Amino acid sequence: MDNLSDTLKKLKITAVDRTDDSLEGCLDCLLQALAQNNMETSEKIQGSGILQLFASLLVPQSSCTAKVANIIAEIAKNEFMRIPCVDAGLISPLVQLLNSKDQEVLLQTGRALGNICYDSHSLQAQLINMGVIPTLVKLLGIHCQNAALTEMCLVAFGNLAELESSKEQFASTNIAEELVKLFKKQIDHDKREMVFEVLAPLAENDAIKLQLVEAGLVECLLEIVQQKVDSDKEEDIAELKTASDLMVLLLLGDESMQKLFEGGKGNVFQRVLSWIPSNNHQLQLAGALAIANFARNDGNCIHMVDNGIVEKLMDLLDRHVEDGNVTVQHAALSALRNLAIPVINKAKMLSAGVTEAVLKFLKSEMPPVQFKLLGTLRMLIDAQAEAAEQLGKNVKLVERLVEWCEAKDHAGVMGESNRLLSALIRHSKSKDVIKTIVQSGGIKHLVTMATSEHVIMQNEALVALALIAALELGTAEKDLESAKLVQILHTLLADERSAPEIKYNSMVLICALMGSVASALLKELEAWNPWAGGSIFLDVAGMALSALPTVVFSVLCCCTDECPSNLCFACIP
Repeated sequence: MDNLSDTLKKLKITAVDRTDDSLEGCLDCLLQALAQNNMETSEKIQGSGILQLFASLLVPQSSCTAKVANIIAEIAKNEFMRIPCVDAGLISPLVQLLNSKDQEVLLQTGRALGNICYDSHSLQAQLINMGVIPTLVKLLGIHCQNAALTEMCLVAFGNLAELESSKEQFASTNIAEELVKLFKKQIDHDKREMVFEVLAPLAENDAIKLQLVEAGLVECLLEIVQQKVDSDKEEDIAELKTASDLMVLLLLGDESMQKLFEGGKGNVFQRVLSWIPSNNHQLQLAGALAIANFARNDGNCIHMVDNGIVEKLMDLLDRHVEDGNVTVQHAALSALRNLAIPVINKAKMLSAGVTEAVLKFLKSEMPPVQFKLLGTLRMLIDAQAEAAEQLGKNVKLVERLVEWCEAKDHAGVMGESNRLLSALIRHSKSKDVIKTIVQSGGIKHLVTMATSEHVIMQNEALVALALIAALELGTAEKDLESAKLVQILHTLLADERSAPEIKYNSMVLICALMGSVASALLKELEAWNPWAGGSIFLDVAGMALSALPTVVFSVLCCCTDECPSNLCFACIP
């Protein structure tokens, strides 16, 4: 270490004199010392105060520049040295050196910047603001034959691509073209894996998704899938998963998805279809997820249903009923749910037996599967009275829904269960369905749903409750009373924050409840005057039913052009 101290002293002098031979000797000594004991040498360098001198040595014309950048890269491996490097003003001259034509200078400069900014989003954001992304993309294109420089660029891209602020800059370059070109050249698994690690975060951006599709990445991914699908090697299985996952990610962009769908005639879409009946769970999963992504607009959904995709998905689900793969179940149900959204598809899917296929998973204890199961059923019965009635009279289903309405650890499952309970009543308008729900203990959940933070859920609950009051009040009355329905309606009407449609439908429900002759509910209503300064609520239920609906329907009903379909009682025949 005495030699190191002498070297540091000498370096201070030679750095000022700029005697290249002497300077180079000092730099070689520092590199040797760092190789022997990086941490201790770095501490000595920091203590000597020569970091500030390095900034003046980072000049393109000097033969020592690469070694200076190498020293900075080595000391910045230590976390405690990174802030001192920043404070010494090293970042700006290093960024300028990225314009050098010397490949060794570029390599060591890239290493130095990467180590200084490692694991620091603020410093990486600073590099982005200084315009390093277009420069690095250009370097990748120019020096693609230099393996070390290429690897340096990929590592930099991987780090910078994690920042959302980088995506716009990446999208303005030809990064997609360069990466796909590089990917095609790679034979070695590890090298392809490095490219994958850059592609995945970049592909989260919709503009870059489309650029990658246009650059031919999908064809590369399909080729990898074909090559690796029958292999049992661990690295091949991992690469198959990475390729198929990336394929699904590219389909999340609307433009990239539509480009690959090609009206249902595209090669990519056809290849994805062939994955669903595969015996490989990863391909089954990717195929189902891809279909779910393709099923994001009505035209695609209608085409796929007309061409037999529903039967393929039901076959896939059937293979995973007993001890099946949960991720495949979830993906297939997601696809069916999306396909069921267009009105024209609902009857076709019901006729194909989708309801029966989905109900096989009613016993699942996995919340993601439960959530998609509920969503699929809710989509299927929308405006399908017969199907809603059939499901609503299914005691096992209704009992399971009531159970899931209490799944407080899984808000999505709880919300979807409540919405499906409401939908069964709203779409069936069936007394038998209401009786089944009452007997299963579902009324209290519908009343609680009327207090939801989501307006659409409040409306759905109020409409369902109004139908219960109009069609089968006698059966449900005790449950409505114990659930404190009248107090909740009072709160909704008194709350200034309640949306207009909530107040409208609350008053419609009150009108329906007035049919509760000589009951506890009627007494509660009579005791409460919702119109301040007005007469008593109404003494006789008959007067309420004959007079109030006229007021509500003609003045307060939300049946306007803006009215959500089927979300106010007056909309219901």
